[in-house]
Parts: sequence; structure tokens; C-alpha cells
Amino acid sequence: MKRLTLEDRLEIDGALAAGAVIGLPTDTVYGLACRLDRPEAIAEIFRLKDRPGDVALPILCDSIETARGLGTRFSREAIALATAFWPGPLTLVVGCSVALSSLVGAADESVGLRVPNDEGLLALLDLTGPLAVTSANLHGEPPCATADEVEVTFEGRGLGLVVDGGARQNFSSTVVSLVGPSLEIKRIGPISPTQIEAVLSRD
Repeated sequence: MKRLTLEDRLEIDGALAAGAVIGLPTDTVYGLACRLDRPEAIAEIFRLKDRPGDVALPILCDSIETARGLGTRFSREAIALATAFWPGPLTLVVGCSVALSSLVGAADESVGLRVPNDEGLLALLDLTGPLAVTSANLHGEPPCATADEVEVTFEGRGLGLVVDGGARQNFSSTVVSLVGPSLEIKRIGPISPTQIEAVLSRD
């Protein structure tokens, strides 16, 4: 399995443009990533992970502006939370176009979005554009925190490239859904419900 670092942005961008799925360090854990305009690569992520087809992939972006430009619907609450916690370990599930939701495997016109707090990854995202990214692990297993773990997990499964960013913090982001009648915290991570409530109470 080939290894690069986040400094090898041009080579990583070339691999993604060619339709590759790559192992990628985020600010939380390692992920499997591909370009949004490569449907065969998105399908390959599901295959590599043994991920059920109805468990949608989230998207990493380099900024709020990029996330809002994808055909998404940001409520006032979503804008407030994104402004407060991005870049950082908060995934916001918002409404979006059918075209976008169907692309990443969602059936309910929603998508999970995040801006990671890692300068090297943000520089890569600025070059590549938004990426479909999910944690690097087999479905139901703990996520990988190092490039070595990614290599061991996906050895022989067809993953050809991993970007080595050293050990990651090994926690998953807080997930907040804003697509229903009221806010719902789908997963508690580093950003607590108290912090979320504090931001929205100021809004």
C-alpha cells in the first residue's frame, strides 16, 4: 500500500481525480475519502467498509461557504453552530438537494457536513474540493487512529493509498441533526450538548 503525507497534495489530488479511494488523516480519526464527482469511488467506499448502502457518507469541506454551496439548506441554527464550532469536531446534518443526498447514500434529502480542524487537511480540501469521507474501519469496528492501523485493516481489500499524518486523537465528532422539527443530537462527541445549547441560546 503506497504512503504519502498531506504535503503531497498534488499527488493526492491526482489520485482522487482518477477515482481512487484513499486512507486519509482527519483531525479526529483516519477516514476513507473520495471525490464527490466519482460515483464509482463512492460505491467503493461502501464496499471497502462493508458499510450498509443506506448509511450515508458525510462530506468534509474547507469552509462554511463551501458547505453552503453544495445544494444544502442551512437554517439559522445551523449557521450559528457552524460559525461557533467549525473548523472542529461537529458534524451538522442539514437538508439538501436530492442530487446530493442520493450521491452519498441518503434517502431523506439530508447530508452530514463538517469542516475539520487540521491545517494540512484544509489545504488539501481547498485543492480537491469537498470529499466524501467516513471513518477508516470495517462497519461496526473501532475507527483507525494511525496509518499503520489503516494498512492492517484494509490489507488485501483493494485500498491502494494511505496518507500518513501520524497518530490522530481517536474520537468521533459530535453529530447534530437539524432536518427535523427540532434539533437532535445523534452522537455525543467532544462538543457537549451544553455547549450546543449555549450557542443556540445566544442566537
